[in-house]
Amino acid sequence: MVAASPDSGDLIEVEPARPGSPVTVVTINRPAALNALTKPMMISLAAAFRRLGADDAVAAVVLAGRGRAFCSGVDLTAAEEVFKGDVKDVATDPVAQMELCRKPIVGAIAGFAVTAGFEIALACDILVAGRSAKFLDTHAKFGIFPSWGLSQKLSRIIGPNRAREVSLTCMPVTAEMAERWGLVNHVVDDNEVLSKAIEVAEAIARNNRKLVVLYKSVINDGFKLDLEHAQALEKERGHNYYNGMTKEQFANMQKFIQGRSSKTPSKL
Repeated sequence: MVAASPDSGDLIEVEPARPGSPVTVVTINRPAALNALTKPMMISLAAAFRRLGADDAVAAVVLAGRGRAFCSGVDLTAAEEVFKGDVKDVATDPVAQMELCRKPIVGAIAGFAVTAGFEIALACDILVAGRSAKFLDTHAKFGIFPSWGLSQKLSRIIGPNRAREVSLTCMPVTAEMAERWGLVNHVVDDNEVLSKAIEVAEAIARNNRKLVVLYKSVINDGFKLDLEHAQALEKERGHNYYNGMTKEQFANMQKFIQGRSSKTPSKL
């Protein structure tokens, strides 16, 4: 967590991964303050994900931080403005907007992801970490109550015993530990984090975009349920999906599968 003063250089950058790419890169760009978040930055980040989620030209999103940190948390000089009274304001809550975003989000974690930065990382669907990356929860150290999901999400990913130790002792989780515990998908050299995250996002973008959106939704929504109800949810949405398809769409699906199977052996 960094205590830094807001300045006119606070930015959330949004740009395509490359010209014409269906992958958009969102960059937290306040490197001099290790990407500590001010209130205007939080509002901008939330707005960016709300906009990208509704943009049909965007298939997937990569979230990165510029410089030596992914995000070092909330700017503590503006703590009262950030925390008091508006923690339930979904429209300006970047984590809430990331969770509502229909498009898959790949986090590119280079350097530190501290407290609020850790929570933003947990709001991503897939994580790529640099070898020097560290995840750190300092809520207990600074007397800040978690409100972006860390107290609930982390235990569901790495288990309650590990989560309690991470949060109550404020111990750093290295990239190696995070990979071993199932917190991150890939660990790469620090200078390859963004390119690997874009590679993963572009692999997603090559698939059926409608199905990708629906698949992400059923995985994330089902994870909140017990297995029996999650399987029932999958069946219900599958039924609705196929019932909504026309004969032409089924024919196109068969043509696509036949075309693919003629090129590569089918595993189905």
